[in-house]
Amino acid sequence: MKITRRGMLLISTAFAFAFSSPFLSGQLLAQPADDRPVITVAVQQVVNSGSLDPLREQSNVGSRVLPMIYSGLIQLDATGDMSQKPGIAESWKRIDNNTVELKLRKGVKFHNGEELTAEDVAFSFGPERMFGKTEPRRAQKDNQTIAVDNGKKQATANTDTTIEPPAEVVAIARRLWPSLKEVKVIDDYTVHLVNAMPDLTLEGRIARSGSEIVSKKAYLASKDWNSWARNPVSAGPFKIKEFKPDQYLVLQAHDDYFGGKPSVKEIRYVVVPEVASRINGLLSGQYDFVTDIPPDQIKTIEANNKFEVVGGPVLNHRITVFDKSHPVLANPKVRQAMSHAIDRDAIVQALWDSRTSVPAGLQWEYYGDMFLKDWSVPQYNPELAKKLLKEAGYNGEPIPYRALNNYYINQTQTAQILVEMWRAVGLNVELQMKENWQQIFEKTNRGVRDWSNSAPYSDPVSSLVNQHGPNGQQQQNGEWSNDEFNQLSLVLETSVDPAERKAAFQRMLEISEREDPAYTVLHSNALFYGKRKDIDWKWAPNFMMDFRAENVKFK
Repeated sequence: MKITRRGMLLISTAFAFAFSSPFLSGQLLAQPADDRPVITVAVQQVVNSGSLDPLREQSNVGSRVLPMIYSGLIQLDATGDMSQKPGIAESWKRIDNNTVELKLRKGVKFHNGEELTAEDVAFSFGPERMFGKTEPRRAQKDNQTIAVDNGKKQATANTDTTIEPPAEVVAIARRLWPSLKEVKVIDDYTVHLVNAMPDLTLEGRIARSGSEIVSKKAYLASKDWNSWARNPVSAGPFKIKEFKPDQYLVLQAHDDYFGGKPSVKEIRYVVVPEVASRINGLLSGQYDFVTDIPPDQIKTIEANNKFEVVGGPVLNHRITVFDKSHPVLANPKVRQAMSHAIDRDAIVQALWDSRTSVPAGLQWEYYGDMFLKDWSVPQYNPELAKKLLKEAGYNGEPIPYRALNNYYINQTQTAQILVEMWRAVGLNVELQMKENWQQIFEKTNRGVRDWSNSAPYSDPVSSLVNQHGPNGQQQQNGEWSNDEFNQLSLVLETSVDPAERKAAFQRMLEISEREDPAYTVLHSNALFYGKRKDIDWKWAPNFMMDFRAENVKFK
């Protein structure tokens, strides 16, 4: 058969099409295989709220997962010295005590492929996203009340597409940003974050959970807030593939991540509440990582030379919280007695194998110059506790104590020990095990509860004011309030005088830990992870499990 020049060109074109087209005769040709590994992590819970939105999920468990989905303007060197480092913002500077200018990276891509610009930053801190169409927010200083905004101008501009955030989101946003005035868009890659009051902690607030940047387009395109919160769009190293609350979360690599293409194809978080099941799954090869390992199980894991345990104290303290609306706890001497009845060192030694310690109250050394070196928790003094109870006229009335079943490591054992220590000084404390946080916060007959407090950035505002101040969870729940403490909270948030701020902080600890106890600190929390030894991975003291490319290497 003679093949003409025209026929040869047609045959050549057909071959070229066949090898360049993804389809041949209706069949999909094999694509280059993604041979990056998949990591499976067994956790006791993914999130508490069923939401993947950090403005709703302000929890220890959420802090572990959400940083892999979201990116913020400023990041913390979580596996290093916890210093602030560039995130979406490549640089920032102070304009004045109220204003920070941030220069954004160019070319940052959201999970949906859209480029991130200053408009997305302004939206992420705006009324539609954070504050909703609620009553005007107010900032106070020197007994003056200043209107911040009412959220109506921006919210009504998109009447047809506005997604009203739930009340819990609004409450948390106001707690994190009580005096935020506006975010000015200077150009596509420059914004000014403007506060209504002077605030030396603005950079810390920008770097903390709840201040991440989200896609304005994706948010407004969502059917409702719950739809958004189950499938959020940000610019983190991984994006949502599948989420089933209380069961699992699957994240897939966001290959356009500005920090570098992930070296892991997927992360699969599987909910395994029982410690024994998590450990057995690790040793059988079912899981690559397991979380929340009690100290007494470390030897079990490390007996197998293919696995190891990493971890230690984190920027989080376990505390016991008092509700002084309870008729017995209304008397501060009863709360003082409960604090003095606790032998914290015995708990650390018995349950933690001395792998953590009793801190100097609700503070951390990384506060730097604000750290109070001479402060301490109430001393263990059973005789003083008995004396205080007698002075209070306590006659054995029952005090309810609510706890979860090992949401925290050793939580149940700690609760049982506390009840015995309180009983030893004459306190009748009734332990009530609850199934979830909603039951813990139920207002009927509330007395004492378990909790923990973190320090998301290196200033006491991040914990003491954020959790116990006038906008904090404890006061918003109606458990505790103190007028002098609240006035000092404003000083701590708005003063630019270091000496004045430190004096205010010390007085606030005197009130909340000794005179009119809002809580009592038990010990520094510690986290331990079981993992495959052939994976190089650094744990972080702020709960984040970092699976970005630079922190995961396979031997």
